[in-house]
Amino acid sequence: MSESNHIIIIAEAGVNHNASMEMARQMIAEAAAAGADYVKFQTAVPELVISSIAPKAEYQKETTGREESQLDMCRAIHLPLSAYAELAQLCREKGIGFMSTPFDLVSIDTLAPLGMDYWKIPSGEITNLPYLRKIASLHGKIILSTGMSSLPEIETALKVLEDNGTPRSNVILLHCTTQYPTPMTDVNLRAMNTLASLGAGDIGYSDHTLGIEVAIAAAARGAKVIEKHFTLDKSLPGPDHRASLDPAELKALVCAVRNIEKALGTPTKEAAPSERPNIIIARKSIVASRHIKKGEIFSDENITVKRPGGGISPMLWDSVIGKTASRDFDYDTLIELE
Repeated sequence: MSESNHIIIIAEAGVNHNASMEMARQMIAEAAAAGADYVKFQTAVPELVISSIAPKAEYQKETTGREESQLDMCRAIHLPLSAYAELAQLCREKGIGFMSTPFDLVSIDTLAPLGMDYWKIPSGEITNLPYLRKIASLHGKIILSTGMSSLPEIETALKVLEDNGTPRSNVILLHCTTQYPTPMTDVNLRAMNTLASLGAGDIGYSDHTLGIEVAIAAAARGAKVIEKHFTLDKSLPGPDHRASLDPAELKALVCAVRNIEKALGTPTKEAAPSERPNIIIARKSIVASRHIKKGEIFSDENITVKRPGGGISPMLWDSVIGKTASRDFDYDTLIELE
C-alpha cells in the first residue's frame, strides 16, 4: 500500500453531459473548481457495447422511461469518439487530470493516444476477457471497479491482467456496488479489507450512494481512490443524474476527504504539536496537601495529586512516599526531591 495519505478523487462526469459538449466543458470546469484530481467520462460506441435486445436496468427504466431500449438510451447520451481529444486538452488547460472509461475495443484505441494516467475498467467489463487483455497489453496503471463481482472473479481478472503485461501492483481495486443509488445496507465497506488481501497496488471505493458520508467513511477506512458521480443538475433527463452529486456537494466531498487525509496522520502515537502545551494544564503533579516542615516524612497524610503538571509525576508516588522533606513546603506547592 502507498505511504502517502493523498487520496485520489475522481469526479465521475460519466454521461451526465447528455451528449452536449458545452455541458461536458462545464463539468470539467466544475470538477476543477471543486478540487478533484480527475474528471472522468465514459467512452463508447453504443453499437459495439449493447445489443438490440439488451434490457435496461430497473433504475434506468425509472429515470429514462421503459419504452426506449438500452441501446437507444446510450446512443442519445454518448459523445462521438472525436470529442475526447478536445476534452483531454481542456482538462490540461484547467489543471485537472483527464480520464475516460472505455466500454469497447475501439474506444480503447481512441483513448490510448490521450496520455491518461490510469485506465479505468468498469465493473461490467471484469468478465470481458478480450477487453481485459487489450487494456493489460498497454502496460499502464489500471483502476478496476469490482461491482457485482465475487472474490474469485476479481482474482481471475487480476490474473488476466498480469498474464498480459500489467502486474497487480499497478492495479487499484475499487470496492463498488452497482446499483444507483446504492442502499446503505448493500454498501459493505468492510469488503475493502478483503480486497486488500489480493495484493493489488491499492484499494479504493466507487460510491453510488446518495450523499457524501459513505465516501468519507471509505476514505477514513483507507481508500486511496474515491470515485463519485456528479452532475450539473440532478433534475436533468438521463440515467445517472439523480444518484449524482451537484457541484456544491462535490466541493463538500472534496473538502471532507482532504480533511480526512490530514487527520489520518501516521502510525506513530505521540503527543501532537497542538496538544503539547496542554500537558502541563491537564496532567497532575505531587503537591503538598498541607504545610510540610523541613525534615518531615512524605506520606499519604501530607501529599496529594493536583494540577498542574510539570512537577513530580503521580506515577512516581511510591518513590516519594517515605522520603524526607529537604525544606518547608506550603500548601498546594509542588513537591521537590533533592
